[in-house]
Amino acid sequence: MSFLQTLGAAFKAAPAARPPLAPPFASPWLFADSETGSAPYEYTGSVQRAFIENPVAQRAVRMVAEGVASAPLMSMDPQLAKLVNATSAGQSLLETLAAQVLLHGNGYIQIIKDAQGRPCELFALRPERISVLPGPDGWPQAYRYRVGESLVNLPVEDEAQYPNLVHVKTFHPGDDHYGAGSLSAADQSVAIHNAASRWNRMLLENAARPSGAMVYDAGDGSTLTAEQFDRLKAELASAFQGSGNAGRPMLLEGGLKWQSLSMSPADMDFATLKSAAARDIALAFGVPPMLLGLPGDNTYSNYREANRALWRLTLLPLAAKILDALGEALAAWWPDVALRVDLDQVPALAEDREKLWSLVSGADFLTNAEKRSMLGLSPPAAVTGGERP
Repeated sequence: MSFLQTLGAAFKAAPAARPPLAPPFASPWLFADSETGSAPYEYTGSVQRAFIENPVAQRAVRMVAEGVASAPLMSMDPQLAKLVNATSAGQSLLETLAAQVLLHGNGYIQIIKDAQGRPCELFALRPERISVLPGPDGWPQAYRYRVGESLVNLPVEDEAQYPNLVHVKTFHPGDDHYGAGSLSAADQSVAIHNAASRWNRMLLENAARPSGAMVYDAGDGSTLTAEQFDRLKAELASAFQGSGNAGRPMLLEGGLKWQSLSMSPADMDFATLKSAAARDIALAFGVPPMLLGLPGDNTYSNYREANRALWRLTLLPLAAKILDALGEALAAWWPDVALRVDLDQVPALAEDREKLWSLVSGADFLTNAEKRSMLGLSPPAAVTGGERP
């Protein structure tokens, strides 16, 4: 950073007064790594149940995060492109941010600067370890990063009033400081889906059919003694329970008979319940169920239409949110920065872009500059002699 820039930053006019914000309440996001007690929603446990243990949720999050990371960007300054496309702790920066914003509702990027005060690295911080430190008016003046017993306070701006940290968040109607993640909305559906999977596994361990009842009928009204009852239970547990004993013939003594039990229609509805939970998970993360291979979903006529909907409704809005936040922060060093997805290079949108190009090209009442603007292209360097005024 030059001396003139530092001097100019020191004499910047004070900003106009902003409306006060409410102090941050005990957000459930903050209970993940803190010792303040239990909360109705706990992020770390939900991530374990959803992303680690649930195949539908993990695939949906990976599809969105990897799609955002693979989106082609418009040409930009080489140094800026190196910053944005670099890895963050061995992971793609954009992929990590997309997954964090989708799951948690918040993404935090620390701008690490070199000796000259210019950004040299963008590091994605774990959002569940961040808490907002508001000023007297409620606006954030610093962010606290907690790892175990270690605390680091990151001011919003450095001494020269250049940003230290970028906060990307989704809309939360009841919180001024934290966004609402999709995982909180999908948490109950994930729990239902996991419970149905465990039920299937337990059913498989019992010969893939419901159990039965051992009935003792000696004909004279007598009952089993306590020793006989305990011995019978032990023999059933050791010799007939579990998938390894499926189909094993049972030898019964006098007075004993086996009564099989069948599933009621209500018991058989669990399969429908599991499919409905899987669709709710896909809905929460913005992924068309067809792309996840979920049966019974005919919302889209084919995979190409579903893939186009994924890009239009989920990937592009999320990528724009992340890129806009990065561009706004990095504009202090690159004033002409324009971080945008190059829609012409997205294969899923090729058909839509082809129609748009054909319509714009055939509009004789538009100038070349207007056509380029409608297509999202930069204006021509110079007006050619054949262009209509």
